[in-house]
Parts: sequence; C-alpha cells; structure tokens
Amino acid sequence: MNNLTQKGQGILNKYIGFFFLAVFFLWMKTYIAQLTQFDLGIENTLQKFLLFINPLGSSLLFLGLAFLFKGRKKYIALLVIDFFLSFLLFANVVYYRFFNDFITLPTLTQTQNFGDVSGSVVTLLRPFDFLFFMDIVLLIALLAFRCVKIEFKDMNRRKVAALFSLSLAISCGNLGLAETDRPQLLTRGFDRNYIVKYLGMYNYTIYDAVKSTKASAQRVMANSDDMTEVINYTKANYAQPNPAYFGAGKGMNVIYLHLESMQNFLINYKLNGEEVTPFLNSLTKDQNTLYFDNFFHQTAQGKTSDAEFILENSLYGLPQGSAFTTKGLNTYQAAPAILGQQGYSSAVFHGNSGSFWNRDEIYKSFGFTNFFDEKYYDMNPDDLAEYGLMDKPFFEQSIPLLESLPQPFYTKFMTVTHHYPYPLDEEEATIAPHTTGDKSVDTYFQTARYADEALKQFFDYLKESGLYDNSIIVMYGDHYGISKNHNKAMEKVLGKEITDFDSAGLQRVPFFIRVPGMEGGVNHEYGGQIDILPTLLHLLGTDTKDFVQFGTDLLSEQHDDLVPFRDGGFMSPTISSVNGKFYDSTTGLEIDETRMEEATNLQKIVENKLMLSDKVVNGDLLRFYTPGNFTPVDRTQYNYNLSPDGEESVEK
Repeated sequence: MNNLTQKGQGILNKYIGFFFLAVFFLWMKTYIAQLTQFDLGIENTLQKFLLFINPLGSSLLFLGLAFLFKGRKKYIALLVIDFFLSFLLFANVVYYRFFNDFITLPTLTQTQNFGDVSGSVVTLLRPFDFLFFMDIVLLIALLAFRCVKIEFKDMNRRKVAALFSLSLAISCGNLGLAETDRPQLLTRGFDRNYIVKYLGMYNYTIYDAVKSTKASAQRVMANSDDMTEVINYTKANYAQPNPAYFGAGKGMNVIYLHLESMQNFLINYKLNGEEVTPFLNSLTKDQNTLYFDNFFHQTAQGKTSDAEFILENSLYGLPQGSAFTTKGLNTYQAAPAILGQQGYSSAVFHGNSGSFWNRDEIYKSFGFTNFFDEKYYDMNPDDLAEYGLMDKPFFEQSIPLLESLPQPFYTKFMTVTHHYPYPLDEEEATIAPHTTGDKSVDTYFQTARYADEALKQFFDYLKESGLYDNSIIVMYGDHYGISKNHNKAMEKVLGKEITDFDSAGLQRVPFFIRVPGMEGGVNHEYGGQIDILPTLLHLLGTDTKDFVQFGTDLLSEQHDDLVPFRDGGFMSPTISSVNGKFYDSTTGLEIDETRMEEATNLQKIVENKLMLSDKVVNGDLLRFYTPGNFTPVDRTQYNYNLSPDGEESVEK
C-alpha cells in the first residue's frame, strides 16, 4: 500500500501526472454538470456516450496549452486555463437556469445590462455552486503544501505534439459519431442544445465564436445583389389585406402595451377560485377587441429586446445575442419611420435606463421621435422594481408625457414589474402566491395580478381622456416568464404532466388588438410576433407589399400560419416541431412515417425563412433597398437628451 502511495505521489511529482489529474477533474466536472444542470434531451446509448466523452478532447486540448510555457510558469498557466474553463462552465450553468440557453459571444457585449440584472443573478445561485471550483482549490493546495513537487524539466516537442494530436483525434472522433446520430450538425446550428449535447460545452464555445465572427463579417461582404433573393421571397409570400379589416383604424393613434413575461396560460386561470388576471380576461369578451389564443413569442437570447425588434420590423431576432445591442446602427424600415412619414409622432415610454438593451441608439435607427426613459420619471426608491419603475406609478407618470405628443401618435409602453424573479411587497399583493414550493413560480401570479391591475388603471385613464375611442390598442406578451427549468412546479400549476410538446405550447403569449368600431372576439389563427407589423399596418390602411417583412397579416385570408421558433422548431395547426421531433398539433403525439414528408417540407420552409432574415440583419441589406414612398431614416436627426430646461431635445 505504501509503495502504491509512493508511486502515485511520484507520478504527481511529474508535471505530466499533475496535468492528467487536472484533466480528469475538469473532464468529470464538466460531464456531471452537462448531465445534471442542462436539459439536453439525452435519448439513446450513443448520446450518453458522447455526453461522457466530449469534455475529454477539449480538456486535453485547452489545458494542453500550458505545455507551451516553461518551468514553474506551466503550472501557473495550467491553473489559469483551468479556472477560465471552470468559470465558463459555471457561467453557462447560471445563465441556463433562467434562459434555458447557453452564453454566446454577442451576449458578452451586453455589458450595459449587467448592473440592472445583478439582483436576478443572485436568485439563480445554488449552495453547491462552490463545487465548480473545488478541483482548482485542491490543485493549488497540492502545490502550496508541497504535496506535489514542481518539475522544472519541460516535455519535448514531439510528446507535446502527440498530446495535441490525441486531443484532436478524440474531438474528431466525437464529431464523426455525432454526425451519424445528427447529420449536418454544424451546418444546421439553429439549436445550441444540440451542439452542447453532441460536442460539449467547450467545443460549443469555439463553434459559437466562429459563427459569431462569420456573422459580423457578413455586412462587409454584402452587396445589393444579396437583396434579390430576399425581395423575391417576401413578395412571393405577401398576404393581401382582408377588405373587411383593411383601414379599419385609419388615422387612429396606436398604443402598444408591453406585457412583460406574460404567458397565455394566465388568461382565465384561477388560483384558489380567484382569477389571476381579471382585467385581461374581460378583454377576451370585449366587443371591439380581437384576442388571439394561438399566438407565440419568437424571441431568443435578446428576450424583451427581441420582441421589440420583431414587432417593429417584422424581422426575426438573431440566433445569437441581441440585434438591439449588435445591430443598432443598421438601416431599418420600422413602424415608427413608416408611420412618421404619414404624419405620426412616436414615442417609447420606459421607466428604466435608456442604455438598457442599447435602446437609446437603436430607437434612432427605427425613427422614434421621442424616448422617455428614467430621466423623465420620478424614480422614487419605494416605487422601483428590479428593472425600473413599477407599473402603476409608471403609467401614472406617463400620462402627461403622452398628452404632450401631437396626434396621431404611435407609442409603446414598456412595463417591468412582472419580471423574474417576480418580487412584490406584501402590501402590493392582492392575491396569495401559488403553493408549488418553487418561489419564483409561486410569486409569478402575484406580479401578474399587479400588472393586470395597472393595465386596468391605464385603460380607465384612456376612457376618461377620450383616447380610448380613437386609438388602436395592442397588447402583447414579450416572452415566457417561467422557463422549462420550472416544469415540475408548472405541472402542479396546470395539473398535468408537461411533455416537450406541452412546453412548446406554453410559449403562447397573450395578444390583443382593440380597434374602436371593429368587431372583436376570440381568433384561433396561429401566429407570432413576426406577424404584428403587417397586421397593424393593414388596419391603418397602409399596404405592406413593397416592404421587406417576414410576417403576414393575421387577418388576411392568405396568412401564413407556420410559426417558426428561433431554434429552428415551429408550431402550426397541423404539425409542430420540438427538439428535432415532429408532433401532431392536435393530439400532441409524434407523427408517423406517412406524414414525415410534409413535416420535413415545413422544416425546410422554417430554416429558409430564418436564414433569409438573418441575411438581412447581419448583412444590413435594407441599406440597398428602399420601397417607394419611403425615405430612409437619418438617425442623426434624433436626440433623446434632455435640454437645460428639462425638455427633450429633438432635432426633427
């Protein structure tokens, strides 16, 4: 036994032994994290094997870089690289706990948001998170307490080359096996889950960096010829307006009400016999309000900013990061610019920092004439939620700002109280929390009720002021509020098991359009945020046939009811695609082989649509195309800073 211990210590006294100990720790730690902290959908023995083996090749490769250093420095380099990889793993785990997604290179550029989300990050930490760094502490201790002697002799280049060859061979073998189970894995990379499942966290990071760099280079390489395919597609898929609705709201004001984190299951949901959102429920029965109960959010990593980007442009958000932060200087043909050239003033109301999601820059590119951010509000600490001014004081303080706008106006109100982790003071709560035992799920219902009450108060003002009778009011949920990580609690909420198909169904968000004098009711048409702009413009009497828009009018007989998700999945009235599997949209069961051709064709349409939209956004292609009767936005004409007298300085 003593001889075995001495041999073990002797091996560790060699740098190669210390190196392989670090590799083993990182390998096992990453495997366990990927297995337990991510919902990767492991389905067969090959996938289990790949999940086990994929951290090994990248651990050998990245930690092997320490061999490029000499003497004592190679130990320091090893520990630094190990810490970096461990932190990368830990950061992705924390990110995944809320977003059900992985960090991409563009999300790291969103540093202006970090201070605002710090409170939410704390709620995502777990008591066992220190284990992500325990192996590094152990390795340092072995050196610090001289349990391991530092070897100054360096390994010869041939052996180092052999080590790198081994790591690459393992990674290439990993990729080859992955391709047998998931063909075109790297070329059909809409879903990051697949990349992590098959190739591992560290290889995914390399893949993401390459893909992000290529996307950034697209603008430089783009030219006007690239627009031809896009224009041909959007013209071929244009949906003519329905004569019964076209121009129903012509000349009216437009008021968007952003329903933060509001999911559609809340509509008519009762908690302990009590309606959670009684006001929104009442709108489903309003004679002038259309309520769409098969309407889906289509956001990705940009979350709220993606929702805004989609509804203002009828372009999809990016697969990585937020277009708001990475494409703020692009050319757009957004709603405020289109309507601004028809005599509309425009404004966004948001009781938070103007730089959050880069709003104070991209709004200029959209053509918003006014942006009322926190500078215009009394930010009393007692009235603040995690992400800005609470909804009730926000609406109250927004009223004089709204009344300062010339009519007709195009406006958007960004609410924030109903936002993860859904904290609410006891005196503000008018409904008891749920009892699932999952805190953020339980309090979700209390902040939803608060948001519903704030909406009712604002509607009361609109009625009293007369705006109610000459304004189109659009209410939309921006993204999910409860992620798949909370499905166990959601099973208690809904009283049933939640399958992958059910999770996709939970991406439905409320969507209401109220037009004075127009017949309302419940509309079962399938649609998504991409369809909002063409629907609104047609209601206002503006034909969209010359604009590059990837959505179609929800009220048109030619509406496209295929709803793509940003990960390449989709929902439709007949077939839906979730995590690479096809389901019957009525039964929720997997389809049989007789319908696979139809499903595959729908999948190709979705992937082509997403690809073309990405081409427009990444290549900034709208700079090469201007529709008739539209003047490109000159963003230099907009300035949202306050002048010395406290008024907004607008140069237009």
